[in-house]
Amino acid sequence: MTIQRQFAIWALFIGLFVLGLWLLKGILLPFVAGMAIAYLLDPLADRLEGYGLSRLLATTLITVSFLVLAVVAMILLLPVLYNQLMALLEIMPDLIQRGQVFLLEMGDGRLGQLLGASAPDVEKAISDSVGSSVKWLVDLLPSLGSQGLQFVGLISLIVVTPVVAFYLLLDWDRMIERIDALLPRDHAETIRQLARDVNAVLAGFVRGQVIVCLVLGTIYAVGLSLVGLRFGFVVGIIAGIISFIPYLGTIVGFVVGVALALFQFWPDYVSIGMVVAVFAVGQFVEGNFLSPKLVGDRVGLHPVWVMFAIFAFAALFGFVGALLALPIAAALGVLTRFGISRYRASQLYLGSGGPQSGSES
Repeated sequence: MTIQRQFAIWALFIGLFVLGLWLLKGILLPFVAGMAIAYLLDPLADRLEGYGLSRLLATTLITVSFLVLAVVAMILLLPVLYNQLMALLEIMPDLIQRGQVFLLEMGDGRLGQLLGASAPDVEKAISDSVGSSVKWLVDLLPSLGSQGLQFVGLISLIVVTPVVAFYLLLDWDRMIERIDALLPRDHAETIRQLARDVNAVLAGFVRGQVIVCLVLGTIYAVGLSLVGLRFGFVVGIIAGIISFIPYLGTIVGFVVGVALALFQFWPDYVSIGMVVAVFAVGQFVEGNFLSPKLVGDRVGLHPVWVMFAIFAFAALFGFVGALLALPIAAALGVLTRFGISRYRASQLYLGSGGPQSGSES
């Protein structure tokens, strides 16, 4: 089979996959979530099998334990998160008004002097900016619901995801064997090596980043609550979850936390400084201990590439796309490095002079 024909077949397969993802994105969330959970828990199932348990018993034990931990966490955390979110929404208009007044009075008019504008112009600009932000938030909430997080979608996510995860975890090794048996024989070993490289990237990044998010969420939630920041617990939890996207969680949490601290504590600089210190501690722990030990540079996923992939796939396919972004980004990264290595070994790169010309360059 010619290279052009192979390329056409693979391009057709990828095109059909993307088309199917686009057409079925509304129902794929519980299945993609179940697959992600099965992938994350498969090493634990393999380890339990190594201790002598059957695959069925290992899968059942892991699934039950996972569900128990999830239910306990929901019972402990959801009431606090719900109460703080509802309280935050209730006082949001007052916070926006106080923030507007704070910006207008900041520096006794020096903001207008710095910008070279009159006080009415500054007031109008701030009012327009705040109004636009509120409108963006109001428009965003319904769009989130349309991405598969409506009530019916939430019920299907809670009910269907554990079932999908259980059966995929039970049959994971057999599925891999069946896929391996379908690989084209001439390229089977190359495809296996690429799959191992993709798995290494995902194992290093995803599993490590999950632990990073849990630790950071705990540090931020507990720390902000201890310093007395209102809504500190919910801000910390959200910052920890968003930390799955490198840097974004800390930035969002810091901006929201400091803004709330200014409204609550101003002009108490000590309390505001303690809020800043909580995020400084979180960043110190992440940068010096968590990320180097759990994630590291060996995964080959640049933070900017991760952020772009998540936002791009989320814009195209909604929440399902955000879940698929990391595996696809990892696969594209591995394939890109493989393509570059093949290019550097080809005559297109080396030229007619062969390896000598490549070494001279």
